[in-house]
Amino acid sequence: MEVISSPIADVKIIQPKVFGDERGFFMETFRVDWFKEHCADVEFVQDNHSKSAHGILRGLHYQLEQTQGKLVRVTSGAVYDVAVDMRKSSKTFGTWFGVELSAQNARQLWVPAGFAHGFYVISDSAEFVYKCTDYYHPASEVSLAFDDPTLKIDWPFAGEAPITSSKDAQGYALADAPVFD
Repeated sequence: MEVISSPIADVKIIQPKVFGDERGFFMETFRVDWFKEHCADVEFVQDNHSKSAHGILRGLHYQLEQTQGKLVRVTSGAVYDVAVDMRKSSKTFGTWFGVELSAQNARQLWVPAGFAHGFYVISDSAEFVYKCTDYYHPASEVSLAFDDPTLKIDWPFAGEAPITSSKDAQGYALADAPVFD
């Protein structure tokens, strides 16, 4: 596996080596010793899997308690994945980074605790799999506005409005959102 840097030092793209032939392919997607050495010294406690149709936008989510780091990847289809630094003391506070993750490119994204995270489905559908460093805690979940004018996230909507949950449609503006120290 190879680590590709992002403009936000703590957010990392992981490119696994894919070995393939006429029979199919093989790739290693996670190894704890490698991850701790090259990305972050964390423990994962929960794995999640979702499926979404084209045009669905999920996020931008984070938890104020039981804050989660996430290692995310796509097993079918493609998404545009975004992380936003919500750590007030960070020199990249309020900065976002986005990358296409797909079954074809096999990339993963490490999104540390202290970041809002979301994705937009750019294929007909997408299956999204992710590891979390803490358990889901719905009482402390926050939704940051995906269309916040100060963030200016360059989502690949291609002229169509995204399909969101009511919670995500009413997300906090960055200026009003609770943040981490």
